[in-house]
Amino acid sequence: MKDTIKYVGLDVSKEKIAVAIADEGREEPRYWGVIPHTPEAVRKLINKLGNTETLRVCYEAGPTGYPLYRLLLSLGVHCDVIAPSLIPKRPGERIKTDRRDSIRLAQLYRAGELTNIYVPNEEDEALRDLVRCREDAKEDELRARHRLSKFLLRNNIKPPSGVNKWTVKYRRWLDALKFESSKLRVVFQEYYHQLKELEQRILRLEEEIRVQATEGVHAPTIQALQSLRGVALITATSLVAEIGSFKRFSSPTQLMAYIGLIPSEYSSGERRIQGSITKTGNRHVRRLLVEAAWSYRYQPSVKGELMRRQNGQSPTIQAISWKAQNRLHKKYYRLLSRGKESGKAITAVARELAGFIWAITQEVEEVKNASF
Repeated sequence: MKDTIKYVGLDVSKEKIAVAIADEGREEPRYWGVIPHTPEAVRKLINKLGNTETLRVCYEAGPTGYPLYRLLLSLGVHCDVIAPSLIPKRPGERIKTDRRDSIRLAQLYRAGELTNIYVPNEEDEALRDLVRCREDAKEDELRARHRLSKFLLRNNIKPPSGVNKWTVKYRRWLDALKFESSKLRVVFQEYYHQLKELEQRILRLEEEIRVQATEGVHAPTIQALQSLRGVALITATSLVAEIGSFKRFSSPTQLMAYIGLIPSEYSSGERRIQGSITKTGNRHVRRLLVEAAWSYRYQPSVKGELMRRQNGQSPTIQAISWKAQNRLHKKYYRLLSRGKESGKAITAVARELAGFIWAITQEVEEVKNASF
């Protein structure tokens, strides 16, 4: 019995961890109890559970991140981090407690019904935090612009004719604004100052992203991805940061499915109905690809900034980029000619763009392996 595999379900929260164990076989899982969420308590738990080779531990991905996963690996324990959205749920179940959740995790884990996620290493996770911090700052910048614009609109303050918003002339006009009311002057200054602070924060983050794109461990992949039209510095770095290792996808179809760009399906018997995209997986990558896909509305060409980004890349990568331009441009207008909406056509283009991204990353990996 000592060699029996134990499937351990952990319901992890900020302060505590609820523990349940399902022994190999068909016996009911048993509830172990609650331990503090500290490294010392986890080590003590593992020592009590017995031989680490017979332990299989899982917990749901959540705000506590991956330190627990890395701690268990350092102790020689096999651990899986589970995708919460893919955990099977019983219909009509209305009671949710830490005890029930841990028991359910252990039971489903033993049955092989759980889907684990890819856990990035610490370097990849830090890069992902960097690009997401920049993404958050861009969202804050947009909100700050809206607040300032709506303040000016409420007070019927309009820029001169022919001055477009957020251009250099518009900024000069904002700098020259004067208010008779001290209350309005303070409000305007605070809104405008907040916007300037956010813009400076974005510049600092983008500078660090630029450093990582040229000197970091993923620099070759980031530089190669920039050979694609619509995939510049920020997009390429964000793709690498979010996906981590492209080697885990054995085909471009797997990458497309991971991003959630493949059609959903409702089929039964002889009927086969495909619907909208699944939208599963990483929403950040999906948004990046859809934004990049709009670039393929234009005629294929290699000039200006794109030519500079392709400079120094291998002929194979440049050929993949050129093939992508021709194929995706034709696909977009072919779908429009069939009566498809532009949004749906762009989604289809984004799906195929994922395939070209996969092809470039495979080429980078081959070159890297050949150099060793």
